[in-house]
Amino acid sequence: MTTELPARVRRGYALGSVATGTFGTVPGLLLLPYLTDEIGIGAALAGVLVFAPKAWDVVLNPIAGRISDRSTHPAGRRRPFLVRAGLTLAVLFAVMFAGPTEPQALAAAWVAVAFLGCASAYAFFQVPYVAMPAELTLDYAERTRLMTWRVVVLALAILVSGATAPIVADQLGHAAMGAYVGLVIALGVLGAWWGTRGAPEHPTETAGGTFADQLRLVAQNPDFRAVLLTFVVQAAAIGTVLAGVAYVADDLLDSTAANTFLFVAFVGPALLVTPLWERYATTRGKRSGYAVATVFLVIGMAALLAAHEGWLALTYVAAALVGIGYAGAQVFPMAMLPDVAADDASRSGANRIGVFTGVWTAGETLGLALGPGIFALVLTAGGYVSSTSGVTVDQPDGARLAIALGFSVLPALLSAISLVLLRGYRLDDRLRSADVA
Repeated sequence: MTTELPARVRRGYALGSVATGTFGTVPGLLLLPYLTDEIGIGAALAGVLVFAPKAWDVVLNPIAGRISDRSTHPAGRRRPFLVRAGLTLAVLFAVMFAGPTEPQALAAAWVAVAFLGCASAYAFFQVPYVAMPAELTLDYAERTRLMTWRVVVLALAILVSGATAPIVADQLGHAAMGAYVGLVIALGVLGAWWGTRGAPEHPTETAGGTFADQLRLVAQNPDFRAVLLTFVVQAAAIGTVLAGVAYVADDLLDSTAANTFLFVAFVGPALLVTPLWERYATTRGKRSGYAVATVFLVIGMAALLAAHEGWLALTYVAAALVGIGYAGAQVFPMAMLPDVAADDASRSGANRIGVFTGVWTAGETLGLALGPGIFALVLTAGGYVSSTSGVTVDQPDGARLAIALGFSVLPALLSAISLVLLRGYRLDDRLRSADVA
């Protein structure tokens, strides 16, 4: 029997994606160009500076999950983390872009330290937030509905932040952009915290044993491994595309406005098709839907190679195909994660939901961080020439080709690999059978 959550809770929970979508998008979109084209740092070093704080989250996220599993706060096991860590993230994000741009060493250190602080705060917001659905409802279909709301808001957050942040940075400077994005993050945090007040909880007994024991048990779950590896590889593919948007707009399409139009083309279709992906899950299941969505990613990303020839219309169509796939590639795995965690809890009688979520978000963070790092390596291989603010550089043909390949063919290959990894997920058939029964 389906047990529906109150609409207020669905909407309130979804508002947290304003924070996750914004923080997941803007650094991947603007931080690498800020380092290479505003401060003048070489592409390889800039890639390290973008990657290192995110790599720290790979270590920190499972710890944050374990801490939230053990929380006994009267306001709930997960919810108090949202407001504390989320508002800290908002402030630190504004600080990151408010530092000096010279001397270069000081500017680089400022960004590195501030971004490390952002990554740490984000871990203690994101992990409890993503863990909540497994405890909000025990229903297979309701989790998909909950994720549908979340992905719609996520798509809106990506659209608004991804489209407007570059404009604010271009017109008012990076410091103003940082303050603006920090405010957007804060609004999402407060909305999720307030909107989930009084929400139902279905907690289980906190798992005993050491932290290492819990990590080992999580790693031994075959369904979790399959969906996690699929999601991480896709996150790397998406991160690579995001990192290339500004370079494609400036160096291939020769249009600052293309930065915004690419985001509209990418996110607009996602808003329209997300409810359709939910319907697909109802009739065909989450694993099948995830596979179909991944095929859209592969085709769309490969077609983004049109940007190398400056074909605007075809590039926007390709971005729309990526957006259709991206919507499903968020709805389905995000609904599969609480299925896996709750299934483990029901079989073991112990709560490892936070550890599952911590490992999951660590993988997602690693994938999204690898994207800009991979793109930076591609730029270096192509001979990309860094510059400082106000200085225009004509990039060599090798750099232009590197931008095009890093924006299209490389992420398409990564997405194709993820489709193979998804074959190891077997839980969906059993849960669908139980749900029908």
